[in-house]
Amino acid sequence: MDPVYAVLLLAAGFGAGVCNAIAGGGSLLSFPALVAAGLPPVTATVTNAVAVWPGYLGGAAALRSRLTEHRSLLPRLIVVGTAGAVGGVVALLAAPPEVFTALVPYLVLAATALFAAQPLISRRLAERGGDSRFTLFAGVFLGGVYGAYFNGGMGIVLLTALALGIDASVDLLNGLKSVLTLTVSTTATIAVAVFGPVDWWSVAVLAPACLLGGMVGAKISDRLRPGAFRAVVIVFGAGAGIAMLFTGIG
Repeated sequence: MDPVYAVLLLAAGFGAGVCNAIAGGGSLLSFPALVAAGLPPVTATVTNAVAVWPGYLGGAAALRSRLTEHRSLLPRLIVVGTAGAVGGVVALLAAPPEVFTALVPYLVLAATALFAAQPLISRRLAERGGDSRFTLFAGVFLGGVYGAYFNGGMGIVLLTALALGIDASVDLLNGLKSVLTLTVSTTATIAVAVFGPVDWWSVAVLAPACLLGGMVGAKISDRLRPGAFRAVVIVFGAGAGIAMLFTGIG
């Protein structure tokens, strides 16, 4: 691996870990870095899925205390999320690579827009009352499909599905979301590790950097403004999506 690209991946991985711990959206840093390092889009997304998995494990462990109130729902949510993730992996690996390559700039831009709107979405959903089990399970299934197909913004999609289906505070739902992101990520990671074109050299560079960034982000999250990291991710994600759109990657 070119030393310049290795440094790029280390920086992107560390930044992704910090952002995931503080504000989310870390894949909007790590995925474009993998593409910039020369990986084809499908290889980049499956490599990213494997590399960021330790961060989801850490997030689920950190938020496990918020699961008590809705623990009875967990088994069903995990089954539905896993089923969605399997569908997303099949869609990613079975379709011609050109399909994902054509979609990826729009996926990056859509995930960036969703990430930018997350504070507004969270406030609106916090004001909404009432439970809907159909909306809940349908949303979690679709979130699993999306998360396994393209990791960027998965947590926001799943949190929105949970908030639409369960009348509870966003803080409490964040615990369920952390378990579901881990579930979808684990399913996708196992599948792509066996069947996908993972670039293991990139994983070896990116995964430890993501883990270290997550640990640092967790320690300093209470002292930093998430808005500052959010702005960096939005600018980077928008720039990467536009660059992919106009340079022929998509």
